[in-house]
Amino acid sequence: MVGKQFPSLAHSRATSASSRRLLAAGAASLLLLTASYFLLLSPSSHRPSHAILASPSATTSFLASLDRFLSYPHPSASSSSAASAPGDLDAAIRDQEETRLYGDTAWPAGPLRVYVYEMPSKFTYDLLKLFRDSYRATDNLTSNGSPVHRLIEQHSIDYWLWADLIAPESQRLLKNVVRVQRQEEADIFYVPFFTTISYFLLEKQECKALYREALKWVTDQPAWQRSEGRDHVIPVHHPWSFKTVRRFVKKAIWLLPDMDSTGNWYKPGQVYLEKDVILPYVPNVDLCDYKCASETQSKRSILLFFRGRLKRNAGGKIRSKLVEELKSAEDIIIEEGSAGAQGKAAAQDGMRKSLFCLSPAGDTPSSARLFDAIVSGCIPVVISDELELPFEGMLDYREIALFVSSSDAVQPGWLVKYLRGIDAKRIREMQSNLLKYSRHFLYSSPAQPLGPEDLSWRMIAGKLVNIKLHIRRSQRVVRESRSICTCDCRVGNSTRLL
Repeated sequence: MVGKQFPSLAHSRATSASSRRLLAAGAASLLLLTASYFLLLSPSSHRPSHAILASPSATTSFLASLDRFLSYPHPSASSSSAASAPGDLDAAIRDQEETRLYGDTAWPAGPLRVYVYEMPSKFTYDLLKLFRDSYRATDNLTSNGSPVHRLIEQHSIDYWLWADLIAPESQRLLKNVVRVQRQEEADIFYVPFFTTISYFLLEKQECKALYREALKWVTDQPAWQRSEGRDHVIPVHHPWSFKTVRRFVKKAIWLLPDMDSTGNWYKPGQVYLEKDVILPYVPNVDLCDYKCASETQSKRSILLFFRGRLKRNAGGKIRSKLVEELKSAEDIIIEEGSAGAQGKAAAQDGMRKSLFCLSPAGDTPSSARLFDAIVSGCIPVVISDELELPFEGMLDYREIALFVSSSDAVQPGWLVKYLRGIDAKRIREMQSNLLKYSRHFLYSSPAQPLGPEDLSWRMIAGKLVNIKLHIRRSQRVVRESRSICTCDCRVGNSTRLL
């Protein structure tokens, strides 16, 4: 997260001869790759659909998309979806599942069926309007100096998912997830409460009261009571959001930025990979597309770049150690970040001039900087030992990023030597993969196939049979009968091998 303005701790230095030779070789190869790509994009070519990037009409700007979204008519503040549940919801769902089981040989494959609750406006539209109306009228900062509205944008996955789900079907591009109007037809229930906006823009007691109201509204729903929330999706993408009532919804599917094993953000048993889904932060910089990559390749004269807050808590303490280790190294820039448009421009410019971008842990294991680096075409160097990554069941991050242990990274001279030892061929391959992978981290309206919204639902669909197993099991197992251990027992959220 970007903080207040501080003086730079390091400045660009002259590029070494070895770096220049490496860049020259890389520039020639990437230019050839770019030329080949544009030939593939010609109308006469027959290319696979996965080579197509986001539609030119799609917008990735949160503010632009939100302005358009709020200009449309929306349900009244009193609307509620409770009346949509049949009298015996469990029997109706069982009938639907049996019909699909015996009548559809592909089930449970096929589109994920999502029922979207129509919550009162104070939980949804009113909060979006509050964000929009206050965005340009305030420069308020959090206690650590980060701009509040930028933090909300960074964690606005709740908006992007909801806006796509409730859009007219004729305007949607995603085919693997469909909205259903009857609860008994649903595989999953989506709770569209904007937990991050309410946390940052409401007064503390007002926010807590709204959290309690939202909790009561959701837990009063027949579908929640049937499953105890196991088939409900709740966006809690900022680690502080919904914190005061989380213990009451811990069986639901949480949409998270990462998982923290220290207990600072999530209590033991609240989050784990089998239940929850990791989603990427919204990038703070613009996409460096194929044309940009071609134009910037010869300008990538910085070996390693980092711009952001240099002092963090918990696992983020590694940052200050890295500063001491790298501040005098040649071809490396490590500097304190600044908020606002100038900070964004400086970060974007630095990333586009660099081969590698440092992505250390922040207050939590994850950092938005990882996704800024990906869309900037800068190879991430991840130093966060307990990091969990978005969509890792489908994406192989070794194709686009380097993973370095904290203990190695702080050894004198180790990191610089490691980076200088990576050959030009591997760098070219990873840069090419960054161009291909960047689409997976760009939220947009309309949501794009293989974009983060699409992959989020694919990840949830992969959990569906296990979700149904635990719902049915909870309905027949005698309570307290498993006093020693239950199927909810989990090891800590750690990436170390067991």
